Amino acid sequence: MALDVSDLQKSYGGKAALDGVSFTVRTGIVFALLGPNGAGKSTLVAILTTLLHADGGTATVGGFDVGRQAAAVRNLLSVTSQASAVDEFLTGRENLTMIGRLHLLGGAKAGGRADELLRDFDLQEAADRKVSTYSGGMVRRLDLAMSLVRRPEVLFLDEPTTGLDPRSRLAVWNAVRNLSEQGVTVFLTTQYLEEADQLADSIAVLNDGRIMAQGTAEELKRLVPAGRVEFGFQDPQDFGKAVALIRGESLGADGTLTENAELLTVRMGTADSAAAITSVVAVLGAAGCTASSISIIKPTLDDVFLALTAKQEAR
Repeated sequence: MALDVSDLQKSYGGKAALDGVSFTVRTGIVFALLGPNGAGKSTLVAILTTLLHADGGTATVGGFDVGRQAAAVRNLLSVTSQASAVDEFLTGRENLTMIGRLHLLGGAKAGGRADELLRDFDLQEAADRKVSTYSGGMVRRLDLAMSLVRRPEVLFLDEPTTGLDPRSRLAVWNAVRNLSEQGVTVFLTTQYLEEADQLADSIAVLNDGRIMAQGTAEELKRLVPAGRVEFGFQDPQDFGKAVALIRGESLGADGTLTENAELLTVRMGTADSAAAITSVVAVLGAAGCTASSISIIKPTLDDVFLALTAKQEAR
């Protein structure tokens, strides 16, 4: 395991920020930690990166205890925070070479490593331009490259694509995938659930200092049994009749029904999509009302996130 966390605890002024957090992360995967603001994500990352001491429990990175073997842990990891660490008055190459020298690589090795990373992150053409002329996506890729000068075994990424346009976000996603393929364990914190869905091999949901669930995206989605079925109509009269019929027959299995008069769609929640479609089609057909389209909408990570955090808030 790249990370092994057991019963980790941390409190501030008597309030628990981490309340018995336990999880494991296999080597070479992308692990995503999700949670609302105030869930304890920053505290957890600070402990795992040796910036903060836990009050109780244990945590190891690469087999080394973060409390008792902090120096060994720091030799294994690198951190890319949400705030960029690049120097805008230097060029991309100069930023990377400077980091290499700080890691005592020596002039030739630092320069060679800079060239490798500029190529890997598609920054060769901009290598000798000042970073102040870079786009937001280029700055983020350079920031990520600077974290890899030392070839870490574990990389902590905090909100890596915040504020980026879709094209730049995809470029960062590709860089993260490449790192995982090279054997780097990536610990990702993000508010973008689509990002976790796209990148993560394992996802944990943290809320109120506790891990609510951990698994693959598909495993977590199965925790939310209800899916949705959407019926579309071309005729406004058919749409109005369908809404009245579905409501009157109480066909929404979980009691939810959403209508969109502008798009002429009716969406209902159900635990059994096939049965819901059969019953609705039968009722509509008997009334001479025909749907022009039928779509099954599976649960998303958004649904999982809201369900898990709502359960915790209700306790």
